[in-house]
Amino acid sequence: MGHMRYKQLTRHPGTVAATLVCLLLSACSAGSTAAGSPGKNTLAIGLTAEPANFDFTKTEGAAIPQALLYNVYENLVKLDQLGKIRPGLATSWSLSKDRKTYTFQLVKDARFSNGARFTAEDAKFSIERVTSDWAVAQKAQMDVVDTARAVSPTELKVTLRRPSNDWLYRMTTRLGAMFSRTGVSRLATEPVGTGPYVVKKWNRGDSITLARRTGYWGRKPHFASVTLKYFKDPTAMNNALLTGTINVIGTMQSPDSLFRFENNPKYKVIEGSTNGEVVLSLNNGSGPLRNPKARQAVRYAIDHRALMDTCWGGRGTLIGSMVPPTDPWYQDLTNQYPYDRDKAKKLLEESGQAGHTLRLRIPTLPYATACGTVVKSQLEQAGFKVKLDQLEFPAAWLTTVFKNADYDMSIIGHVEPRDMQTVFGNKTSYTRYDNPEFRALLKKADQGTQKEQITSMRAAARLLSKDAAADWLFLLPNLMVADEDITGLPVNYVSESLDLTGLGRS
Repeated sequence: MGHMRYKQLTRHPGTVAATLVCLLLSACSAGSTAAGSPGKNTLAIGLTAEPANFDFTKTEGAAIPQALLYNVYENLVKLDQLGKIRPGLATSWSLSKDRKTYTFQLVKDARFSNGARFTAEDAKFSIERVTSDWAVAQKAQMDVVDTARAVSPTELKVTLRRPSNDWLYRMTTRLGAMFSRTGVSRLATEPVGTGPYVVKKWNRGDSITLARRTGYWGRKPHFASVTLKYFKDPTAMNNALLTGTINVIGTMQSPDSLFRFENNPKYKVIEGSTNGEVVLSLNNGSGPLRNPKARQAVRYAIDHRALMDTCWGGRGTLIGSMVPPTDPWYQDLTNQYPYDRDKAKKLLEESGQAGHTLRLRIPTLPYATACGTVVKSQLEQAGFKVKLDQLEFPAAWLTTVFKNADYDMSIIGHVEPRDMQTVFGNKTSYTRYDNPEFRALLKKADQGTQKEQITSMRAAARLLSKDAAADWLFLLPNLMVADEDITGLPVNYVSESLDLTGLGRS
């Protein structure tokens, strides 16, 4: 599933590998912000979910790191398209025998966009700041750090409280972004990083334009300007590519319209994997779905294959738990709750919750609105009463569902990598899942050998599924469409970043 391939797609609905969840890319019109077709030295990419602001240290959601990570901000280490950890601002690193101390050798000549030199002191500052100043759920993943010490301007030692299989991987995500000690006062509007791009212009509700910056320490990216253009309407995004307004559709929001591009030599269609689980979130902490039999009834009531065929053109992968096929501990758990409407009806009656109305509160994102009506229909056929509400995304959904857990069910694509722990490992998460055995398995996976990590993560995923902590509708495929001459697009979309640095034009 994780191999790279370009594919001129033919119409067979059941094919596909997994894609990238809720972040759904939008079109960008790079270069100048003037209307009209992008030029040779500019790129425009179409996306769906626009950032609420530029500060991913305080604001949840995938849209901010999608735009800024690896482009404006850089990390000590980064993920490549195959999910392998590669050098970033660190040229190399080593791990002590007790598996607790990482020593990083840093690049010598990197500078932030505010002119300040990047040193090990900035790396120390950035790591420590996660615990002291960040306000997003992911910050807990940095709690394992005991100390960070700048040995010299180009050497950093990070000592963990205990061995952790997970920590270096987390340093490839937004958690590992390097900040300037003198450039964090206005992150929501003025991001300051060491990356090859700076934010040139933000037309709220429309587009973000990134400009290549002079004096960048590393390899100069091909495009001088990249515009990320955001579309609420999938048809409008398709038309923007067909008319030359954009060069790339970051993620197809209407898979049924692929036929408009797949046999046209002007375009290339890319199909691959993401780690974006489309989750039917269930509130484990309050309301009717606090009852485990009611949650099990929900899972048996969903015909996942029919749902994916109906709302996402059959493009995607059925998974059964919170692990995509590109992770080492993936296992097919789709058979734990096979579609069985009669069993769903029986469990619903036994739960005593049959008369209660479930509030299905979904974000205004294409996959959620497309699948929401199907979920409602399938649940009602099994005897549930369902009220469907659409909440504006990101602001209304993040406040109502993610922050306040004021919902019974929702549908959201969790695109952050290896996010089972974030979504279900903290009982204050919006899912309100609280199982000490599950958390113990996550802890054992992190501290043990690599073999023990795989065994324990598989056990955790099985327990999560057995408890019906949520239902996993499908894994989004990475379906991108681009002008034929655009090169370097990711076949597998497995990091938080839409990495622009390797894109080019043939």
